[in-house]
Amino acid sequence: MTPGSNLPLPVPRVAVDVTAPVRLDVSGLLLGADGKVRSDDDFVFYNQPSGPGVAHGTAGGHDTITVDTAAVPADVEKIVVTASLDAPGATFAGTEPTATVRDADGGAVLATFTPPRLGPETALVVVEVYRRSGAWKVRAVGQGYADGLAGIATDFGVTVEEPAASAAPAAPPTQPAPPAPAAPPTPSAQPAPPAPAAPGSGKINLDKGRVDLRKHQTVSLVKGGRPLLSSVRMGLGWEPAFRGKDVDLDASVIAYDARRKKIDNCYFGRLAILNGTIQHSGDNLTGEGAGDDESITVHLGGLPPEVTGLVFTVNSFSGQRFTEVAKAYCRLLDAATGEELVRFDLTDSGPHTGVLMCKLVRQYSGEWEMTALGEYVDSRTVRGMVKPGGAAL
Repeated sequence: MTPGSNLPLPVPRVAVDVTAPVRLDVSGLLLGADGKVRSDDDFVFYNQPSGPGVAHGTAGGHDTITVDTAAVPADVEKIVVTASLDAPGATFAGTEPTATVRDADGGAVLATFTPPRLGPETALVVVEVYRRSGAWKVRAVGQGYADGLAGIATDFGVTVEEPAASAAPAAPPTQPAPPAPAAPPTPSAQPAPPAPAAPGSGKINLDKGRVDLRKHQTVSLVKGGRPLLSSVRMGLGWEPAFRGKDVDLDASVIAYDARRKKIDNCYFGRLAILNGTIQHSGDNLTGEGAGDDESITVHLGGLPPEVTGLVFTVNSFSGQRFTEVAKAYCRLLDAATGEELVRFDLTDSGPHTGVLMCKLVRQYSGEWEMTALGEYVDSRTVRGMVKPGGAAL
């Protein structure tokens, strides 16, 4: 899964395992329609391992939150699963926690999610299990907090009692909280004052015309409230740097399923895949001339349902590095009208032979999202891009 994506839950009881190379404290909070816990009983962690329909457990060195959706009270709309670092003052920089959602009874894996690009965060909302129109779903979140579990608890309406030498007032929310003790804090019986409403997601769509993306930004391919499901063309271009020699680069696209497993790839040696729903324009040997050097057309509405992610790559088959390339870009166009919808200009360069340019990810709602990547890889062919491409989804 990718941040913001969601999946339906096909079973009534699910277990969420959260693992990492270091020890984590994992919690579950039951939230009502107002986004707050109803009482202390809705905060489930290792010192309070059970709540209505939700249980905490530890096995194999990691914590698990189990949700029995049939037993969750009717006035609870979601259960958020959080993780905080056990070591005081430690951050998630260099640590990649992974949430695995599985059938609590049969053990089958339903989804996995690794929050990307973590840094100074000391606690995370990893995933949420939520109710929508009578059905239960799971959503990948990956929202970080710099003030530990105390920041998460406060955000969801729990007042956290910290050990203190005096009765001085708590620091304002904008200031860093004092380091959390090694054990998770205990929620008090006194409810916190209502927190301000969280700002909107700010997701970009196509309503205002062409979108220029920066690295790691995402645009939802929705216009006028309707998902874009027509044919689109991904154009990729480049120029030699510093009046250098011609640069022979190859554009490709790799199609993945929901488990990030490669289904097929399209490149200059395989110009059409998936019954023609993805087509390549052919090889450009020099990068000369204005406009796109190579393009790949995707019929979004015709893609097989098992295709949930597309990663677009560019490789230097001859071994030239991207430090010898200038003005590399990718742009998404309406294939019928030629209108440019989204553009990403790669402003940096790297001494590598491959780059993940962007990805398209299908949401459960049916819409597609495009995210600018710009991540360099040492690979001269699309074959070497499959594993890093899957990791980028």
